[in-house]
Amino acid sequence: MNKHNSIGTAEQLKDPNYTPALVKAIPLGIQHVLAMFVSNVTPTIIIAGAAGFGFGSNSPDFPELLYLIQMSMLFAGIATLMQTIGMGPIGAKLPIVQGTSFAFLPIMVPLVAGKGVDGLAALFTGVIIGGIFHAILGSFIGKIRFALPPLVTGLVVTMIGLALVKVGIQYAAGGIPAKLSGAAEYGSLLNWSVALVVIISTLGLKFFTRGMLSVSAVFMGIIIGYIYALAVGILSFEAINNSWSSASSFAVPMPFKYGFEISFAAVIGFCLMAFVSAVETVGDVSGITKGGAGREATDKEIQGATYADGFGTALAGIFGGLPNTSFSQNVGLIAMTGVMSRHVVTIGAIFLIACGLVPKIGAIIRTIPIEVLGGGVIVMFGMVVAAGVSILSDVNWNRRNMVIFALSVSIGLGLQLEPTAVQYLPETLKVLMVSGLLPAAFLAIILNQILPEHIGDDEAK
Repeated sequence: MNKHNSIGTAEQLKDPNYTPALVKAIPLGIQHVLAMFVSNVTPTIIIAGAAGFGFGSNSPDFPELLYLIQMSMLFAGIATLMQTIGMGPIGAKLPIVQGTSFAFLPIMVPLVAGKGVDGLAALFTGVIIGGIFHAILGSFIGKIRFALPPLVTGLVVTMIGLALVKVGIQYAAGGIPAKLSGAAEYGSLLNWSVALVVIISTLGLKFFTRGMLSVSAVFMGIIIGYIYALAVGILSFEAINNSWSSASSFAVPMPFKYGFEISFAAVIGFCLMAFVSAVETVGDVSGITKGGAGREATDKEIQGATYADGFGTALAGIFGGLPNTSFSQNVGLIAMTGVMSRHVVTIGAIFLIACGLVPKIGAIIRTIPIEVLGGGVIVMFGMVVAAGVSILSDVNWNRRNMVIFALSVSIGLGLQLEPTAVQYLPETLKVLMVSGLLPAAFLAIILNQILPEHIGDDEAK
């Protein structure tokens, strides 16, 4: 308990409404931002890369990436404020950190693949509609949890990670544009050395340091990789200076910057994934109250958190931000620090909003070499798979559940690996199928409801 004495008493630390002294609260708030910062901006970078105007693309639309990064920071901060401060019934009034969700990437990537900025109108319209649907789920979240037991949620989280690991390897090898252009340096030892420096640094900091260094290991690993890339010539000071000087010091978001276009594939995909995201948030809220206050989450807290998820996502979509959800790594951070104060997280949210209004910060982020980012996302996406496996460890692996899992993974992963197998389906259905994630989740949910329990009475040998 000694380590907490300088922050507050045991009872104060469990109270969400307690505010530590600012000299302690500010570093704790920034620590929350460091723990999620890379995970928050990475989906935006992946979407830009899939659309064709990301890192290394030489696209005239490449500057749009700067705006998208800016929005990912700004609306992560605004959605976090919804959770910590609350707006009537919206928000759990708990120390929940919101950020851009990896879960939607398998849906978003096929929607924008190769379409450039033109693909963003349908994407963000889907984000808005899906966010509104997500908010509506807040009123029914308790009634739909039965359809998403650990077998289904573990499968979905595992499939999300498996859908993304390929991206991590491509980034570490030199990026998708380098691969498509047949660049000789794609997969070179130099490129891989940068990614490996990030991975080794991240692991070293995570397991051999304590406190803020350990919590922000991925963030610090990317900084070390960034410095290494400068040293070996992959990145130049001139490129950094050009990016910094070309960005403005302050900019406000623009509503419907990319237009409005309804795509049924986008709407259906985002609405279906809202179920998964809502259940994930329920788990995070429960984890925060158990780990930080030693109690169960109330229905009001769970409902408020789901409302904030949905409305935060819809608001982000209007201005060019991707779907927001609660960040699980910050749940672990609260359990580790023992500080339950929502006002600490509010400080982190204000810091994120400030970053989102200053394009120069995004200008520095976009100078990160793709190989550096590759090292970071290999670790992060692997952890997504591991999180899914951890959830699946709670499943009773009888014959029935093994059949459900086997069939769902076979079809879901198979469609990811061989998308041309459904090339003659209508475009909307094809986009949903090649994600792999939705067919796997749909199968698992349906089979879990219709297959009788008694066929799996004997545990699988």
